[in-house]
Amino acid sequence: VGSIRLMAIKTDRQSRHETIGLTLADATGMYRAMLLTRMLGERMMQLNRMGRAAFVGVADGHEAAEVGSAWVVRRGHDWVHPYYRDVGVALVLGQTAKDQFLGVFAKATDPNSGGRQIVNQFSSPEANIVTGSVCIATQFPQAAGIALAVKVRKEDRVVFTYGGDGSTSPGDFHEAVNFAAIHKLPVVFVIENNLFAISTPTSKQMSVPNVADRAAGYGIPGLIADGTDVLDVYTKTKQAADRARRGEGPSIVEVKCYRYQPHSSDDDDSRYRSKDLLKEWQAKDPVDKGRDYLLSCGIARSAIDAMRAEIADEIERSIDEAASDPDPRAEDLLEHVYAKEGIPGGTRA
Repeated sequence: VGSIRLMAIKTDRQSRHETIGLTLADATGMYRAMLLTRMLGERMMQLNRMGRAAFVGVADGHEAAEVGSAWVVRRGHDWVHPYYRDVGVALVLGQTAKDQFLGVFAKATDPNSGGRQIVNQFSSPEANIVTGSVCIATQFPQAAGIALAVKVRKEDRVVFTYGGDGSTSPGDFHEAVNFAAIHKLPVVFVIENNLFAISTPTSKQMSVPNVADRAAGYGIPGLIADGTDVLDVYTKTKQAADRARRGEGPSIVEVKCYRYQPHSSDDDDSRYRSKDLLKEWQAKDPVDKGRDYLLSCGIARSAIDAMRAEIADEIERSIDEAASDPDPRAEDLLEHVYAKEGIPGGTRA
């Protein structure tokens, strides 16, 4: 994976990744995706503070939640409806560092929206990533609709949809889960619970301690994963996906994590969160855990350092390439908004 040569210490016992059906290449790939997600976030925040990026929302602290769950997806076969913090999901499913910066710089070549949408509205026909919306929770009923189509067509596919803890408060979430449960639809609801819906703590969002507790009301499983442990996230998400593939219906997978940065580059999280809570979560950092796991498997620290240097070079090259790409043209403003002349449905304004 990258510049790492995979070498592990042979023992009589299986490594943890082997017990859940993964290879060392998988474990290394997961770590690289988490590290890339973290380093992208750090660099994007720097660009924002430098005045080069108008607005960013990063995934620092969510890396294991996103990478571990996305590793279950069969890319280009299953369907994915992510939410606006899922940089790690997009990277696992084939998007590149440059793709992310094309969105940050709102370039015409941005693969998600051609520079039209706010950042992190991921889209990829090749990877079956459905483009999102800044309207919170709308992805859930849309995902349930896709899952219904999958079932009607008798296709061997699963729909994965994501949201934060705050997205489980709107009615869209409950209607989608209820509909999916009644009709036993093949959909996995992955909820990245970072304890705050922007500034609103979970205690002010729900009267139960866990999002997963709500699953009982719909008669479906509610699984809780440690969002600082990429292998645990993979395991719980795979359990839910396997259930869906067997035709047994949906599950809620709640992934407990914490965002290290403000909600967005425009947010002041010092007004509602304590630094002590941040330190508690940073002490069990998912990226650090991933590194330590690889070291325990026999991967040399020098190889991990080389991976970090390789990613840093990739990011700087991606920034330069993305910044030099063309901006959207004013005359293309109405493309894909109104029908063109000669096409049924109206004329271009």
